[in-house]
Amino acid sequence: MYDTARNAKNSSYLLASLSEEVKNNALFAVTEHIKTKKDLILEENKKDLAEAQALVEKGELTKALYNRLKLDEDKINVIIKGIHDVINLEDPVNKTMAVTELDQGLNLHKVSCPIGVIGVIFESRPDVVPQIAALAVKSANAVILKGGREADYSNEILVNVINEALSSVEGFPANAVNLIKTRDNVKEMLKMDEYIDLIIPRGSNSLVKYIQENTRIPVLGHTEGICHIYADEFADLQTAVNISVDSKIQYPAACNAVETILVHSAIAGELLPLLTEQFKREDVLVKGDDRTREIVSDIEPATDEDWATEYTDKIISIKVVDSINQAIDHINHYGSGHTDCIITENEQKRDLFMNLVDSSGVYCNASTRFADGFRYGFGAEVGISTNKTHARGPVGLDGLTIYKYRLYGKGQIVAEYSGKGAKEFTHRKLSLSSCN
Repeated sequence: MYDTARNAKNSSYLLASLSEEVKNNALFAVTEHIKTKKDLILEENKKDLAEAQALVEKGELTKALYNRLKLDEDKINVIIKGIHDVINLEDPVNKTMAVTELDQGLNLHKVSCPIGVIGVIFESRPDVVPQIAALAVKSANAVILKGGREADYSNEILVNVINEALSSVEGFPANAVNLIKTRDNVKEMLKMDEYIDLIIPRGSNSLVKYIQENTRIPVLGHTEGICHIYADEFADLQTAVNISVDSKIQYPAACNAVETILVHSAIAGELLPLLTEQFKREDVLVKGDDRTREIVSDIEPATDEDWATEYTDKIISIKVVDSINQAIDHINHYGSGHTDCIITENEQKRDLFMNLVDSSGVYCNASTRFADGFRYGFGAEVGISTNKTHARGPVGLDGLTIYKYRLYGKGQIVAEYSGKGAKEFTHRKLSLSSCN
């Protein structure tokens, strides 16, 4: 683990100097190698699926995680398209973000740069490997990947194929994409703040909390995806039904799937029968508070525990509220700061919700499933962050960069600007176009 981290750090210095052309050539090579090795990748994935099925039958692995594990030809094509999308994105590194003239001939540039070495810990979903590797390459970061043991065969073949491709590109450094396999490796990695600059955990609440509590390295991620939809008194009923159903069933295991629906009492009598009927057609287990069950009796009762639960399954909880403020209070209390939506045709209610809900994604009249780096046009994402520093929401290329200050002078010294007769700083903001 020590050698892996140290080699990744050395690689990160070289990555930072690569041109956009070299990085794009490297990513193109990755797509070609994945195409060539597609059958081998799927064969290795079948080994994981066979072992995972046995774990599901023993109750040691959820069906949701099993579904995330599976690769097929369509997913391979999606992976390849995702990498091409990253290729087409603007290079996020070495972009001048601001220029300040401190004095004539003394200019301070704020310039984007890679973070360095990023450790990504994730469960199941082997398609995460090429997705994160592509973002790391384009943003000039070295990456250390640790997937769940249920995807060992898939993860290993994908990393091998990626590294084979990268090694074929002239000028691309070795050790940019690395894979570790054991929990002991993770424990060691969390101690290596000398070499690793950021940890991104993707997985269960318990995984993220463990990472946060056991490292001095900055952690970027979210613990849960407890997402809400609030159907306001000014909501269009059919819009509320369509968005609620899509947010739940389009991919129930996703972190951006809705878990709780709040319905204003003024429309509850009309909306709840329509909503519950549609959910039942889609085999969704519906739970409701007492007021919901007064209107729709043939559903299960919801408890306080339901409001704080990420189901990652075809289960939904519904609660009737009397005002938008009550809905906002519920979301800010029980939500995880991930993605929350209001259904309304009233602009004042919309703006109040958008301003007061404290989440990384706040939507109006749109499915919570849009909370995704690919759908945002980021090409892909390394994860979704509910942090309030550095990066928030789906973390794509820009979230994998930081910045440095470059000062260009002509022999100036600080003594000129200190003491009696000191020169004055101009601190004049310069246009970026004038500095190119």
